[in-house]
Amino acid sequence: MAVTPPARGRAATGAVAGFVLRLARETIPRTQASLAEVLGVDLGTVQGWESGRRPLANMKAGALLNLRRRLSALGADTAVVGLLDSAMDADQIIGAAIAPGAGLGPHPLSAWVHTRDTAHMLAWALTGSAPPGLAGRVPLPRRGPAASSPLLGADDRAQFFRHLREAAETALGRPGGGTLLHRQALYLASYDRGPDSAAWTARALRTRRGVLARKGWSEHWAEARSTATALARLGDPQPLLDFIERCLVGDDTSEAANLNYWAYWLGGVRVPQPDDRFMRDRELADWDPVTLLRGLTYGMHHSPGYVDLYVHTLWALLTAHPWLAQASPTLARDLSARVEQVLDEGAASTRARHELHTVHYVLSDHS
Repeated sequence: MAVTPPARGRAATGAVAGFVLRLARETIPRTQASLAEVLGVDLGTVQGWESGRRPLANMKAGALLNLRRRLSALGADTAVVGLLDSAMDADQIIGAAIAPGAGLGPHPLSAWVHTRDTAHMLAWALTGSAPPGLAGRVPLPRRGPAASSPLLGADDRAQFFRHLREAAETALGRPGGGTLLHRQALYLASYDRGPDSAAWTARALRTRRGVLARKGWSEHWAEARSTATALARLGDPQPLLDFIERCLVGDDTSEAANLNYWAYWLGGVRVPQPDDRFMRDRELADWDPVTLLRGLTYGMHHSPGYVDLYVHTLWALLTAHPWLAQASPTLARDLSARVEQVLDEGAASTRARHELHTVHYVLSDHS
């Protein structure tokens, strides 16, 4: 892969975590000078953190842990502070693309399976769309030099997506982590909605349709799922509907893999996973079903294809754990309302509608 040297004026590669830190500071609320004083650092240090010129990920582990604890002790919103890890993950992925000579070791997209929070942070930097976890916490655009989001400049976004396409094209020829790098790079490339880029991504995804032809569990299951969901984002929901029918329904290993992946994607598996093998681990029991149910309920995506995947996963979760309806009456009530909304919208497939009726019955029978 050709290495493009960083150009002068490129965005700082700690900008996403820096913006989250700024939001955390503003929830206390304190000025940069006030925070610097209470932390015992100079003003330039805080300014460097928040601008991304001094990436938080470059801090020593003990100093970063102390910063997080001090923010919480000062009254910062814990939900915002909790997003610093995924923001730093996003910065590392961005840095590998726009400053490829700066990092050492494996490519971050081949080193661990990223989560929804990391994907949302990347989308924030690439599209300007704030993560749902920060709803109501992001300041409105205002006059002056302060940015209203960590959105990358046009040149950096173009460089990022060029890098993703190059990584996806060459990854499968790499030893070791090539499969994970290819899967995650191709998925993230679907965020680029430029006509030429979208056409390239759609072609690249469709060359992988062969992985969707496999029935039930296979070593390519995670790639098939990622391919199908990326195509749905590009406006083609049929591969995702086919994936549910062919690669999920009726296969216990695949159903367990789907629940494991969702639990990890939604933050319920706390240990970062270096590859996709954790998905098929039938003994993976360190995630909380209530947390997964909450994430699925409040994160339900109503777009074609996606709603069917959410519905099937809810159905599988409540089939395996019918007691969940009693674990949180408020959550069960909110899920019932969402089930009725999806049924009224009429966008779900015949299978999904049948599964929704089953979910509704379980909720009403055990509430």
